[in-house]
Amino acid sequence: MFGECSSNNNQAGSAGGGGPDRGPLPGNLPSQPAGFVGRERELRLLDVLLHDRRLITLTGVGGVGKSRLALRAAAEAGRARRDGVWWVELSPLRDPHLLAATIAHAVGLADHSARHLDEELCAWMADKELLLVLDTCEHMVADCRHLSAELLQSAPGLTVMTTSREPLGSPGEEVVEVRPLPCEGPDSDALALFRACALAATPGAAATFEDAGRTAVAADLCRRLDGIPLALELAGARMRLWTVEQMAERIGERFDVLADTRTDRLPRHRTLRTAIGWSHELCEPLERLLWARLSVFTGDFDVAAARTVCAGGPLAAARVERVLAGLVAKSVVRRTQDRGAGPRYRMLDTIREYGHDWLGELGEARIVADRHAHWYAALCQAADRGWLGPAQMDWYRRMTAEHAQLRTALEHLMGCDPAAALEMAGALWFFWFACGHVHEGRGFLERALDAAPHTGHAHNQALWALGLTALLQGDMDAARRFGGECALGAARLAEPERELRAAYLRAVSVLMPGDPVAALALAGPRARAGHGGRTNGAGWLLCKLATGYALCDLGRFEEAAEEARSLREACAELGERWLRAYADYILAVAALRLGDHGEAARHVRAMLSGKRLLGDRFGIALGLDVLAAAVAGLGDGELAARLLGAGHAWWRTVGRPQMGGSPSLTALRDQGERQAREAIGDAAFETAFLGGAAASTG
Repeated sequence: MFGECSSNNNQAGSAGGGGPDRGPLPGNLPSQPAGFVGRERELRLLDVLLHDRRLITLTGVGGVGKSRLALRAAAEAGRARRDGVWWVELSPLRDPHLLAATIAHAVGLADHSARHLDEELCAWMADKELLLVLDTCEHMVADCRHLSAELLQSAPGLTVMTTSREPLGSPGEEVVEVRPLPCEGPDSDALALFRACALAATPGAAATFEDAGRTAVAADLCRRLDGIPLALELAGARMRLWTVEQMAERIGERFDVLADTRTDRLPRHRTLRTAIGWSHELCEPLERLLWARLSVFTGDFDVAAARTVCAGGPLAAARVERVLAGLVAKSVVRRTQDRGAGPRYRMLDTIREYGHDWLGELGEARIVADRHAHWYAALCQAADRGWLGPAQMDWYRRMTAEHAQLRTALEHLMGCDPAAALEMAGALWFFWFACGHVHEGRGFLERALDAAPHTGHAHNQALWALGLTALLQGDMDAARRFGGECALGAARLAEPERELRAAYLRAVSVLMPGDPVAALALAGPRARAGHGGRTNGAGWLLCKLATGYALCDLGRFEEAAEEARSLREACAELGERWLRAYADYILAVAALRLGDHGEAARHVRAMLSGKRLLGDRFGIALGLDVLAAAVAGLGDGELAARLLGAGHAWWRTVGRPQMGGSPSLTALRDQGERQAREAIGDAAFETAFLGGAAASTG
């Protein structure tokens, strides 16, 4: 009836139509960048600490390589953790209230409960044996300290490693200072990194390091840069234009000029700031302008966004991509992994901070932030229009990739344009409802509804979206109340589609607690005909889905199957996958109740196939329970037990077993368990169940 898509598909890929098998260890570590140099001593130390300590913080100045070292250490420690290594990037996060949601989403917990998310996160991690890496904590030290303490207290098998420019200050925290690379001698790590960066910039740099005199100049340059990896990388990128002698001379001049400035900074902070400033001076004027404007992006971004947000004045839209390429060549901007929709880019925090300072000096901070917010608001409107169509998978991937930017845009609009924030939050109904961001969505929607006018289309849409989040959290009283308010507003607006959406909300809010008669009266064929509206709109299709469930609960399985077939055909015409998979689920339940276990298994496998594509954890959990019942009916008690174990593990990732105990869903699962136990006995059932639960988390 409803479900969610998770951007984390490490788990989603292993739970399918048959018994999930154990593949690679779970986790989401980013791929390690090439060119890792040195750090043998630090890696040996971290190897020991990750076995002996539960909270380790890597500290050091910006650009010193904390994140890269943490990534290498985490990758080497991963095999020792049964439940894997999970990486949480916090640099794009600005609202500390979203810290728990960010961690939960990274580890694959798409919680649907009404409890505080930090409580659910603690409960989910309680029996896990995993390494959690919180990368870039300095802008929310107190919040990271508090939440990591709660998690460590609740989960004895948990180890937390953080990177931060300052320690968390937690009891029992082991602080490891990450120092710059050694830069003394012709074989120093700093020189090795500079050489690697120079050769990456231009193969012609090889001649420099074949000459002893020029190598000595390069070594001196590394010393002037204090062996700070980011400074070395920026300098190495200049080798495509200058000789090492020219670089040493020019950066030396800059250091001399700035030697007595910014005395409030520690020497290494001044060194990095100076190196970044030197790179800034060497950029073309348009590159400096783009650098400043790109600083409004949190996380990664694509060319289309950069072109729209950053063009203006002397920087024409047609020139943005060329200027961006120049910043990439200078290592100011990094090209990230292509996610199938074209290249994406990002700035390191230290470089972005420098650019944002310049944006303020230019007096453009507000106008560029406005452009950023309105670009992503328009993107949300386009995604809303395209969600129930053939590009659904593309929109799912696109909006998942843009998650950090969506947050930034919404936060900005909340502060300066509440009406626009309300419209954007409401347009993201599918993101909150179907892509695993229930808690976050409810928070944004409640804030926007409080701040914006309480009338009009945007208010009705946002209220409906808020009702959807309440449904997923099992807050049926709130969902029923929001549905009633939506219905009144839709009647005033005289919009059948909005009336149908409100009817769905009201129908499910009474169906889940066990009143299918009332649900059918609200969303059934007669009610739909009374509202009118498009038969391929979201409201109509969702009402058909609710009708199918209600008919199953009433034991009218042939009618339920007919409704589901009609829904599936409508979705096929649209090219839609998410709702279509739930139509397959209704067909499976109807076939199961009619005694055709083979037909039920066929339909539910089709349903699971669709849900895996979107990482829909709720849908996968539902499907595994039905598949278990079908397999048990076919006589395979062991496979049924394994599937029930897998389903149990997936239900844990949404935080609410069997949709909070919905009578029909609980009865269906209990039927499968009873038949499986009768087939193989209690002891064999428990063994197979535990095996399925363990395998599903891999």
